[in-house]
Amino acid sequence: MKIVAISDTHGQHHSISLPEGDLLIHAGDLSKRGWKTEVEDFLNWFSAQPHRYKVFIAGNHDFFFEKESSSEIRKMLPDNLIYLNDSQIVIEGIKIWGSPIQPWFYDWAFNRQRGADIKKHWDLIHADTDILITHGPAHGILDLTMDYRNVGCEELIKKIAEIKPKYHICGHIHEAHGVLKNEATTFINASQLNVHYRPVFKPIVFDF
Repeated sequence: MKIVAISDTHGQHHSISLPEGDLLIHAGDLSKRGWKTEVEDFLNWFSAQPHRYKVFIAGNHDFFFEKESSSEIRKMLPDNLIYLNDSQIVIEGIKIWGSPIQPWFYDWAFNRQRGADIKKHWDLIHADTDILITHGPAHGILDLTMDYRNVGCEELIKKIAEIKPKYHICGHIHEAHGVLKNEATTFINASQLNVHYRPVFKPIVFDF
């Protein structure tokens, strides 16, 4: 299966040129302010993409998904989109887990305190997950900010080391876009915008 990974489009999705693939994944921050109108525009665009499967999570800018009820979100979702929120979907045998949670970051959406507060979310991740999607990166991997701070989640990297998913896809730290691998997991920061919010990075494509 050919998978296309993107993240952090912040309302600029119409400027993104997507390669062909079977599964399109968006790792959050689809909007700039989390307004309903922004979300509707993104969902219409995402739904219209030709990829057979389309999966997304929310990010810290996407207040709509934090404030609205699950039933209201379901009403808005086109039938061909899959939204994950501390939940799993299995696509052609591939087990995909998604969560919008990240360590506390100013006063944005889906914030959790580091330590026990955020660990509760990672404890929900199934041990047999193949592809893990979180908005924020794991600590020490594709999480280096422009002022040279590693801001990823310490509890998340522990969970990844424990369950060893084949892929971890994130965004959030725009300037850390890229791919890193260890013996068990390929880590992808799929941010599309740079630190100045310009759409300069290309989607990341891989075969599962």
